[in-house]
This record gives sequence, C-alpha cells and structure tokens, in this order.
Amino acid sequence: MKNSLRWAVPAAALGVAALAFALPGSASAATSTSYQANLKALNHATGSGDFMLMLDGSTATITEHVTGLAATFSSAAYPHVQHIHIGAKGQCPTTAADTNKDGVISTTEGGPAYGAIGTTLSTSGDTSPKAGTTLTVAPSGGSFTYSRSFTLDSATLSSIKAGTAVIVVHGLDPATLSPTAQAEKSDLVPSLPLAATSPALCGVLTASQMSSMPGGAPQTGGGSTSGIEDQGVLFIGGGLLASAGTAFALRRRVARQS
Repeated sequence: MKNSLRWAVPAAALGVAALAFALPGSASAATSTSYQANLKALNHATGSGDFMLMLDGSTATITEHVTGLAATFSSAAYPHVQHIHIGAKGQCPTTAADTNKDGVISTTEGGPAYGAIGTTLSTSGDTSPKAGTTLTVAPSGGSFTYSRSFTLDSATLSSIKAGTAVIVVHGLDPATLSPTAQAEKSDLVPSLPLAATSPALCGVLTASQMSSMPGGAPQTGGGSTSGIEDQGVLFIGGGLLASAGTAFALRRRVARQS
C-alpha cells in the first residue's frame, strides 16, 4: 500500500503534463505553417521588402513591408499591383529574360521563371487573377505595409507547398528606363506604359521556422506574443508543480511512517 501511494501522485502529475500538450492552442499552432520571401529589386528598381505568409489549412494570413519603390504616378500615389505567381520554375528572372533587349524584363518575359498569376494581393475584394491589374485595390506609394487574411485557391495552395510560388510586386519609375522602354506600352494593359506593370520586386516563397514578421520582440514567450493558450499552459504548469510538491511531501510522510 505504501509503495502504491508513493507512485500514485507522481503518476497523476504526469497525466496533468500530458494534458498541457493537448491544449487546443498547441494543436492549432502545430497545424500552421509559415512561409517567407525576401523581396529584391528587378529592372532598375531600388526597393526591397519582406513578405510573411502564415498558412492554416487554406487560409493565408499575410504581412508584408515594402520600401524604396516609385512613389508617384500621374501626380498620385503609385499603385503597385502585386501577386503570388505560380506554376513555373519557382524562380525570379535574370537579365537573360529580357528577350527584346529593351533593358526591362516585362511581366510576360519573366513568366517562364515565376509563372502566371495565382493570387492577387489586393487590399480588398477579389484576390483572383481577374483582379491582377486592378489599380484601385493595389497597395500604393513608395513604401507600404500590407496585411490581409483570405482563402487561397487550390492551385496557389499547391504551388506554395511545392516550393514554386513567387511574390512579384510591379511598378517601375519610368525615369529609370531607357527612352525605348519609356515609349513602350504595357504587355498586360496596353493603355498603360510598360513601367506601370513591369516587375519591381521579386522573391521566392520558402518555408520558414518563424511565426511572425521580424521587427517585434523575439519569440521567447514574453510580451505581446503570449496568447490565451500560453496562459493556459502556465496555469496547468502551476498545477503540475503543485502536484509534484504534494507528491514529495507525501513520500516524506510515508517514509517517516515506515
């Protein structure tokens, strides 16, 4: 009987520990996958950016920071259409993609490297390829932060998981292009100049171990990164410590009675 009592409480404490690992918050975290892209300049652009995508099932939550792009277009904030391109090599194009030698890699010239539009990263409304050149729902200005959650279609989802998804931000400063390129029309929207829809930033979307965009507090469990589920773990952890203390006290009591 004494031996049974000596082991009963520690076993209960281990059961509480197992319960901590089964919390809904822990299970949810296990089902989420993060992807990131380092956006680098193409076509004489001088900008850069960081792109983070958290995938939970087919729901994507995106956070993006972009800086250094063309700021104005026709005396207004420059609309930078952007997309997740899919279905090709999963690469950003090199200068060799400029087949007509006008000094600009157009969207279609870059297609063999990064593929067609899978998802439009619009600020509101439609995220399908149909919204790919809708300037009114594009992020605008030389620098911007983009944040949005929406459901991905199966083609984009498959490309992300296969490692062939590429983030492309469009819109160049015409002044940086050659006179020949400045006079050309867009290969996507002929009513616009070539600069308006040509790639400015590009980055391959790759699996990441990070759970949020860099810039905040380190992911150490402190600060604003602690959620309700973390508090639940701490609560159960406290119970576990209390159970362990009780077990120790009971063992000492049994030992004195032996």
